[in-house]
This record gives sequence, C-alpha cells and structure tokens, in this order.
Amino acid sequence: QVQVVESGGGLVPAGGSLRLSCAVSGSTFRGNGIGWYRQAPGKERELVAAISSGGTVNVADSVKGRFTISRDGAKNTVYLQMNTLKLEDTAVYYCNHYYSDYDDVGSWGQGTQVTVSS
Repeated sequence: QVQVVESGGGLVPAGGSLRLSCAVSGSTFRGNGIGWYRQAPGKERELVAAISSGGTVNVADSVKGRFTISRDGAKNTVYLQMNTLKLEDTAVYYCNHYYSDYDDVGSWGQGTQVTVSS
C-alpha cells in the first residue's frame, strides 16, 4: 500500500535549488517521524534528513547547511528544501516513515528523481 508520495524532483543546474514534497494520506507521523532518503546510481540508499513527530530534525553531514527539512502545520506534508545543489546530489529521493530508527522504515515508493547538471 502506498503510504507516501514524493514530488518536486527534476533537472537543475549545479548551484540551483529544488523543493521536494512528501505527501501522505493521513497523519504524516504514523511512526516516529519522516525521513528523506536518497539513492545515487551504484550507491546504497542513505538518510538525507529526518523530522520527528515532535518536530526535531536531523540532517546528514553531507547536506548540512544546504538542505532543510520541514513540515506543514497539518503534518500532512514534509518538505526537503535543497539549495546549492551539487552534482553528487543526483539521486532518486524517497520519503518514508521511520520507526525505531532511521533504518526501520515502511515500504518504499517510487521516489522522485533529482538530477543536477554541470
């Protein structure tokens, strides 16, 4: 069953910005929180940023200072604002509920492709 839907990806020049959205059909925070993950070609999926049910955030060192995770007031949408995009940010981005830890997640959806061009 699809629990989350990602959108907002696209092709963007290096140094540009994108905002990804994660929408859910119900409460955003069914578990402990929502995380944004990404998987680049040939690489393992990794956590990019997460926001807990209480609104606390965690951002990966690789994107800290460039990416910001946030939620709307109704907690139906979680955003990932991506600024100063780099070529290495190219990946399929996924959002997902996380539970006991960031590796304990729900089913993966299709994700949204972010491609950063040089």
